[in-house]
Amino acid sequence: MTTRPERERILAAADWNLFRIPARDILIDLLTDSGTGAMSSEQWAGIMRGDESYAGAESWYRFRDRVRELTGFEHIIPTHQGRAAERILFSCLDVADKVVVSNTHFDTTRANVEYLGGRALDIPVPEALKPDEEHPFKGDIDLDALGRILSDDASDVACVIHTITNNSGGGQPASMANIRAASELCRSHDVPFYLDACRFAGNSYFIKLREERYAERTVESIARETFSLADGATFSAKKDGLANIGGFLGSNDDRLARREQELLILTEGFPTYGGLAGRDLEAIAIGLREVVEEDYLRYRLASVAYLGEGLMEAGYPIVRPPGGHAVYIDAGSFLPAIGPQELPGQTLACELYVEGGIRSVEIGTLMFGGTDPSTGEERTATLELLRLAIPRRTYTKSQIDYVLDVATAVAERRESLKGLRIVEEPAHLRHFTARLEPL
Repeated sequence: MTTRPERERILAAADWNLFRIPARDILIDLLTDSGTGAMSSEQWAGIMRGDESYAGAESWYRFRDRVRELTGFEHIIPTHQGRAAERILFSCLDVADKVVVSNTHFDTTRANVEYLGGRALDIPVPEALKPDEEHPFKGDIDLDALGRILSDDASDVACVIHTITNNSGGGQPASMANIRAASELCRSHDVPFYLDACRFAGNSYFIKLREERYAERTVESIARETFSLADGATFSAKKDGLANIGGFLGSNDDRLARREQELLILTEGFPTYGGLAGRDLEAIAIGLREVVEEDYLRYRLASVAYLGEGLMEAGYPIVRPPGGHAVYIDAGSFLPAIGPQELPGQTLACELYVEGGIRSVEIGTLMFGGTDPSTGEERTATLELLRLAIPRRTYTKSQIDYVLDVATAVAERRESLKGLRIVEEPAHLRHFTARLEPL
């Protein structure tokens, strides 16, 4: 526990960047759901069985077999987390001077594309840009726009990567119909179609709930159908792997997989561990079974919806309907006097910390702004959002009620809030380490 004066000093010492605050000074941590959840008793038992042999460990085979069973991909490249899979994929697809198209790239995906000299292009459906409007599948990709891009010059497109659920767009799901249509468009133009499948289970459950023909299907069968539409996938096991670390890159392309494996050996580790301990491989293999259990998914979505409904009652505009792993506050609408370059999402994040020790993350101009490497122009985010991500199997209802109490107190003095400015920033992924100060 900390007092308000203590938190004011802590925030100033961290240069108004919540990533820079030590975890011991955080009371409720909603920064991310990536690797921050609680593992099950079965996962901990699996950890004790971990085989730490350098090559060909039994843990590797259990991991590989479960991923193959779930995804249908022949080639499974284990990585220490999702961004490593992204870097290997985009390196082997030679994205330099090409375009990578997505419903919306998340931060590491965009950074890896741009670092390698490519251009990340987002084409979400129009409904995704209307936070306050209800729509069942705001995570869909704009098929008309995708068709035009591929028809104009498919050779300029390194790949299309469909993010499920769409993290940057409010944690919103994509429909099976949309994923299938995007896949067919890509195959008709001989362009690789990939999934950023970090939250595939949540997306599959939304399909079951909202796409009528899938109402009687199991979540696992829906997930398998989703993966069958893709040429490959990147995956962070820190999300729907229910683990604290890990990931994989899946593919059915023999030639590409050989290149990916060569780069894996160079930078990650041997192909049967890929930067992970055997115990991590065990935890992921078990997590990939637990995550498709409908009782778990029902509770997960209900927990997020509870937070979303409480925030709306407190006067916060949110991305509606609430997503599968987080609630996204429309900070631009909540703080209309604070412009994008004054970072309304980060301003609100700092106020929630000062008020009650809650850590969240801005998904707006701090995360996605800066200089566009392809044009040299200063860019701002399309939406100024603040994400409150709920770690899996971690917090109780009473703790979420505390978050709502703190948010209510901040809402009551919203008119007095001032923005922030960036004092120092790195070239890539600036939100992790940037230094800021109040205006």
